[in-house]
Amino acid sequence: MTVTKDSVIGEVLDADIDTAKFFFEIGMHCLGCPASRGETIAQACAVHGTDADELVAKLNAHFAK
Repeated sequence: MTVTKDSVIGEVLDADIDTAKFFFEIGMHCLGCPASRGETIAQACAVHGTDADELVAKLNAHFAK
């Protein structure tokens, strides 16, 4: 899977639940909320004041393994 800022959080989690740790690391603890599962990474990072590019890089490195 290749992740972009437009990737939907729920789809990333469905592809590999182990990616939850990367969301938790930046303060996104509401991953079970229906609204958060439908948000894009860019939307969620904007709400949480975090760098979407950094999160995308970590997620893609994880999927590359």
